[in-house]
Amino acid sequence: NQPHLLQKSLALGQQYSSLGSQPILCGSIPGLVPKQLRFCRNYIEIMPSVAEGVKLGIQECQHQFRGRRWNCTTIKDNLAIFGPVLDKATRESAFVHAIASAGVAFAVTRSCAEGTSTMCGCNSHHKGPPGEGWKWGGCSEDAEFGVLVSREFADARENRPDARSAMNRHNNEAGRTTILDHMHLRCKCHGLSGSCEVKTCWWAQPDFRMLGDYLKDKYDSASEMVVEKHRESRGWVETLRAKYAFFKHPTERDMVYYEGSPNFCEPNQETGSFGTRDRACNVSSHGIEGCDLLCCGRGHNTRTEKRKEKCHCIFHWCCYVSCQECVRVYDVHTCK
Repeated sequence: NQPHLLQKSLALGQQYSSLGSQPILCGSIPGLVPKQLRFCRNYIEIMPSVAEGVKLGIQECQHQFRGRRWNCTTIKDNLAIFGPVLDKATRESAFVHAIASAGVAFAVTRSCAEGTSTMCGCNSHHKGPPGEGWKWGGCSEDAEFGVLVSREFADARENRPDARSAMNRHNNEAGRTTILDHMHLRCKCHGLSGSCEVKTCWWAQPDFRMLGDYLKDKYDSASEMVVEKHRESRGWVETLRAKYAFFKHPTERDMVYYEGSPNFCEPNQETGSFGTRDRACNVSSHGIEGCDLLCCGRGHNTRTEKRKEKCHCIFHWCCYVSCQECVRVYDVHTCK
């Protein structure tokens, strides 16, 4: 299997999380293909935002899958930050590509609006005239520019005529499209004593957690595909077709995959599964985070844990809060 987007070029998420605080030498970033290297040199100013976006995507992946058998584990000091998990064309690969591409677009867009780069800024092309009682103002975030940067950088690696490149491009775009679909007006009131005589409004990105929730739903409803080969003038080309004709055909906003996932119950070096032994589980839940499912039927251990917490807090006029320290005992359940 040849390495893909997140495995090499976007290992930026871990090794390069400090890019914003030091000079960037594009040639020292491992795993970049020539097109990405050129991009890095031409757009050196926004590379810290690209790195920040990948980190944001990884953190959101770990939040969304915190109660799942696969919890988006990353491996320190390894260029392939997810291990072999992304080598397969699974739903998990689909989600990681979508959330990381969305993260890059989101972080670049936010950085531009904050004025950290001379090559981008606010979006002055407002969509439509202002409404009744408000006018355009503030800094509308230029999500189109962020999406363009993400597309140029993330998709640079996906230029082969095979099924995996087609899948990665599709899922990258699904992630980015989520941002454009959820842009919304944010407004501020102006006037005497806080009255709202005049409102100024601008376009803003949604909260990234909301994008993560949305893409997690897309992961749950991802479309299974089959690979088809076609002979074209440039040679054999692989494309993807929906496996089940009676289901709705996936749109550009849906995630796609064509290989089944391992069950992630037991450690497996080949698949990259860490297993679920010693994972904390919810004994009262019947969902995937519950001890029955998360522990794959192996059962769970229970231990008590003492935690120090603030308690009996009192507000004193004016203006501070004093608290006592209490020790509370909790039951902690972990998979056998």
